[in-house]
Amino acid sequence: MTDFTLTTDPDGIATITWDVQGKSMNVLSLAGIAELDGLVDRALSDPAIKGVILTSAKPDFAGGMDLKVIAQMQAGGVQAVFDGVMSMHKLLRKIERAGMDAKTPRGGKPIVAALPGTALGIGLELPLACHRIIAADNPRAKIGLPEIKVGIFPGAGGTTRLTRKLGALAAAPFLLEGKLSDPKAAKSGGLVDEVVAPETLLSRARDWVLAATEADLVKPWDAAGYKMPGGTPYHPAGFMTFVGASAMVTGQTMGVYPAASAMLSAVYEGALVPFDTALKIEARWFTKILMDPTSAAMIRTLFINKEALEKGANRPALPDSAVRHLGVIGAGMMGAGIAHVAALAGITVTLIDATQEAAERGRAQSEALLDKAVSRRKMTPEKKAETLTRITPATDYAALAPCDLIVEAVFEDPAVKADVTRRAEAASGAIFATNTSTLPITALAKVSVRPDRFIGIHFFSPVDKMALVEIIRGKQTAPEAVAKALDFVRQLRKTPIVVNDARFFYANRCIIPYLNEGMRLLGEGVAPALVENAARMLGMPLGPLQLIDETSLDLGVKIARATRAAMGDAYPDADVDAVLFRMADQGRLGKKAKAGFYAYDEGGKRLGLWSGLAETFPLANPQPALKEVQNRLLYVQVLEAIRALEQGVLTDIREGDVGAILGWGFAPWSGGPFAWADRTGAEAVARMAETLAAAHGPRFAPPALLSDMAARGESFYRRFARAA
Repeated sequence: MTDFTLTTDPDGIATITWDVQGKSMNVLSLAGIAELDGLVDRALSDPAIKGVILTSAKPDFAGGMDLKVIAQMQAGGVQAVFDGVMSMHKLLRKIERAGMDAKTPRGGKPIVAALPGTALGIGLELPLACHRIIAADNPRAKIGLPEIKVGIFPGAGGTTRLTRKLGALAAAPFLLEGKLSDPKAAKSGGLVDEVVAPETLLSRARDWVLAATEADLVKPWDAAGYKMPGGTPYHPAGFMTFVGASAMVTGQTMGVYPAASAMLSAVYEGALVPFDTALKIEARWFTKILMDPTSAAMIRTLFINKEALEKGANRPALPDSAVRHLGVIGAGMMGAGIAHVAALAGITVTLIDATQEAAERGRAQSEALLDKAVSRRKMTPEKKAETLTRITPATDYAALAPCDLIVEAVFEDPAVKADVTRRAEAASGAIFATNTSTLPITALAKVSVRPDRFIGIHFFSPVDKMALVEIIRGKQTAPEAVAKALDFVRQLRKTPIVVNDARFFYANRCIIPYLNEGMRLLGEGVAPALVENAARMLGMPLGPLQLIDETSLDLGVKIARATRAAMGDAYPDADVDAVLFRMADQGRLGKKAKAGFYAYDEGGKRLGLWSGLAETFPLANPQPALKEVQNRLLYVQVLEAIRALEQGVLTDIREGDVGAILGWGFAPWSGGPFAWADRTGAEAVARMAETLAAAHGPRFAPPALLSDMAARGESFYRRFARAA
């Protein structure tokens, strides 16, 4: 099988078509690189071929590089990585020069990229080497260079070409933030040259090839007198751009994401030298980053492991059981969100609530989200109407009869959930799922007449934006229910993790200690700014106090009371409650109340830490060192993740790492708690845990599993290699 094919029409226009067999999206492999290189040589050497159209046979152009390419290069060491990157530069430079005379920009053949849909990573770097980029007007298409989000940066010339095309300032959002654009926004931003109706894409590309002049083939950086837009680093305007960019990178990454600073170095140094030298500089920095453990961890977790889980790595070996008709009970924010994403996925939804008015409000929430998508050209009005017709609001549980999966999303009250379970099971024989973030599934299933068909499906809020879904097996949950839940999550294009039943499951089990530690520190007199900045400097997206504000303090109060009632004298968080209840008693319930650990304006905009914290929780003297605060915030999460594995809540460390990053934002640079522990070393982690336990209490005591691994010199990804 081949990834690329070449055909020629009677007018001498060659079309190189990318179509990787067996994949829904094209990715570039080592074999594909060799094929494309050979076809480019053939097109450039054949005098009968006047020009080339590079396109895809799939609805999208390409999703990036095949990860096996990166893994193979990494396995070969530094020289293998550098040589592999330089071979890509050679191929793309061959396309860019297109057979031109070595000394003069003449004699080349026009090469145009025709993008039918999404073009990401190498899927955009390759077109950037072509002489023109024409994209189909497909509002759902995404065009951009998202590599920075997984710990690397565009290393096949994308960094150098985009900077020279747009200038450092204009290129920054696409390179440093990984911003993705639809085709029209991509044209406005300078990523593509034209946007045309999908049905005219290839004919327009063909017309351009036939009309192209030699001047159209010369890239600005290959032309005499080229000057970088916005100025080079030693130009007055360029100097300010690079100073600002350096400050922005440091502010956004807190120094824990090496790819961003490496990319900025490649841009800075590359701007001072000729183009081909700049490509070599880019390759050197890219090699450094690709061999960095941060990049390796992020690629493994956010690409390899995430993709494996989405493809059903832990799915029972049963026939496909895609959901055809979904029942959702509870039309509040969570239930309405579940109905919305299901309808978007093409699933028929019956949305049940106590009153027709409440059910209609739930459907209206979906309509509002769809209206926003239409206004942003992410969806057509026709698609919006089609999606809404899939949601039927109702009050009668009899409407659930045709459903093959029912998800209840009512209040976190066992009595309310029990009533809903009985009524739903009386109306339908569907697999029944409870959407709960804290209540044990096995206990909730006691009222079920079919506990083997009872399962937990924990969506994170807001449902339409959060990628992770936690599937919880009760003690009697059958494999058929697990398979159904996994197939449902796959239909929603979200990432599942499957865990065993326990209070708080996995994600909340680990994030609650982080929030509690932030409150403990505050109660001990640690400066709130030190607490928040220590967390951000670890790479956490939000400090614990801000995250508590976002989720609301009254939710924390409810969880604390329920946990204390369940644990009795064993309840370990009285010092946390002293902070939490004191804030709640003052009416400072978080963002929704416009008053929490932070102050807010009338519109709900966060202004900064509440000035009254200093009076409410007087500062200690002296203050602890930054590293001590960071260790407490980090270790309290990592140790809880290890306990979850030790106790069998987690059965796969891939799920532990992916779930940590997607579920609560655990320091993405680390690759997740288990990847971080491996990088640090089990012995060092256990030793620090013992130190923290001696100073701050048994919550930091190393789990027996960690101590055993430290004694044996083991790592998680080696010891649990079968699961990983």
